[in-house]
Amino acid sequence: MQKAVVLSGAGASAESGISTFRDNNGLWEQYRIEDVATYDGWMRNRPLVLDFYNQRRKQLAEVKPNAGHYALARLEEAYDVHIITQNVDDLHERAGSTKVLHLHGELKKARSTVNPDYIVAIDGWELTEQMTDPQGAPLRPHIVWFGEAVPLIEEAARISAAADYYIVVGTSLAVYPAAGLLHYVPPYVPKYVIDPNDVHAPVPNVKYLKEPASTGLKKVVDELLELRIRN
Repeated sequence: MQKAVVLSGAGASAESGISTFRDNNGLWEQYRIEDVATYDGWMRNRPLVLDFYNQRRKQLAEVKPNAGHYALARLEEAYDVHIITQNVDDLHERAGSTKVLHLHGELKKARSTVNPDYIVAIDGWELTEQMTDPQGAPLRPHIVWFGEAVPLIEEAARISAAADYYIVVGTSLAVYPAAGLLHYVPPYVPKYVIDPNDVHAPVPNVKYLKEPASTGLKKVVDELLELRIRN
């Protein structure tokens, strides 16, 4: 079965009502990155960091996957679909996608501050200062903060290198190391870039769809499914 690989960013979830970070009126206009998305911020003001992500979880509980998420789930009817997402929400999974790699962590999980391998699901939307691992160490959001390594980037690169089709949706291709994944995709592989903004992919064999994820993904998925029927 041919492999279709998807690199998704904030724009893939924006139509569901998830607040983006970098757009106008995005979260970074309301919060300082240094305060809520760095380890130093965590050490300075844990209650603020916990509240920031608690509010993100509350919002996530109120939204649903959009047509773009469901289109990608439908693509699994004919392709081995792997989604590499920069998003920390679970909307791809809730739409039915089964192979989702979260580069920047997962909002609905927490991990130990001393043992990075101890990762647990958060029951509900609230992570508090009283929650600890079995050794009594505090739990922190399971989020890759600015300045931290991206543990799954090598796996994402391997997946990208094995793609037969590559879809980029809802990302500015300005955030590294995720943006660099395109360079692992073989030059001959057909690539699709879906975004309502002007996004340039510095690689060959790219088809651009300047539109939102919901409509752009439906078009690409319909095209790929039609290819499978014809072949």
